[in-house]
This record gives sequence, C-alpha cells and structure tokens, in this order.
Amino acid sequence: MTLFDRGDARQLLPYDGEVRYHPDVFAVSEASEHLSALLNETPWESRNIVLFGREVAQPRLACWYGDRPYTYSGLTLEPRVFTPRLRLLCEIASTYAGRSFNTVLANLYRDGRDSMGWHADDERELGCEPVIASLSFGAVRRFRFRHRESREVVEIALEPGSVLVMRGLTQHCWVHELPKTTKVTEPRVNLTFRHIA
Repeated sequence: MTLFDRGDARQLLPYDGEVRYHPDVFAVSEASEHLSALLNETPWESRNIVLFGREVAQPRLACWYGDRPYTYSGLTLEPRVFTPRLRLLCEIASTYAGRSFNTVLANLYRDGRDSMGWHADDERELGCEPVIASLSFGAVRRFRFRHRESREVVEIALEPGSVLVMRGLTQHCWVHELPKTTKVTEPRVNLTFRHIA
C-alpha cells in the first residue's frame, strides 16, 4: 500500500467552513483494486428514507459500518463490523483528517442515475463541528456545495483515489449534493468516515 500526496491539496470553500481536497492519494492501480474489492465485498442494501414526510427509495445503495448506529432522514442504520480493508482505509482517512473515526457510510452510485440530494451532515450524534473524510473510487462525479444564506455554489469533480475532508462550520453553513448525470455509466463507491460519540 502506497500512501502519498502530491502536495496540491486545496481549500475549496471561500468562507464559513473548511473543505480540503486531496487528489491522487491512491495510485491508479490501488484505487482500481479498492473499487473492485468494495463492490464485491460489501453487502449493499437498498433502503427507503423519509423526505418531506414521504417515504422514498434512496437513489443509491449503502452499507453502514462501525460501533454505533446512525440515524438520518427517518432511517436508523445498524452497524456492521469493519472489514480489514475498511480498517486500512479508515487509517488513511484519519491521517488526512487529523482525527480518528469509528464509523463509515459506504455508498454505491451504480451510474449517473444514482445521486444524493442537497443536505448537510449535521445530525446531533456527529457533534458540534463534525469532521468527515470522504474517499472516492470509480467514476468521476460532480460534487457541489451551496451556501445556506448567500446561495453561492462551489463545484468540484471528485476523482478516483481522492480524499475530501470537511470540517469546521461546513455542515452549519453549507449543504452539498451529488447530482444526477447522463454522462456517467460506470459505478462509483464513496466512503464517508465519521466519528460518533
């Protein structure tokens, strides 16, 4: 396993939060190996969530790992035990985030039709100013932030083998989304590591 950073990490948000993007954390072959293994090893689940008082199917597959349950959008996820691969990836995420994590939400976006709508990861159990490290494997997908008051939008293409770290006021002042696209036909696996007290 080779862990490296080309030194071109950058701060994405202009104010009211901190989001640092680290491209090329994993070599191309390593990112491809992790994608293949995660696709095959993960017991992906399709679940319904509550949005605006209505129960709808999540437009992606997911799996929750760690030592704590997690509740969002009217859905409580019971944790599975970390696999050896997820433990390794958790250590890498912790290195870039500068903090330890005890849970991870794995998401599978099967193609561009799968998505995630505008939201913030501001659930109480994540703490006052949560630190979240997001690892991407597979297809390149567009990821967008929108400020809650100014409505300014910041956009980035999340590449395979990259790490995105959100911290500070990000979840209070911004929402984020992964929009649908007709241009993507390949899968993407996203691992969002969190610490739940």
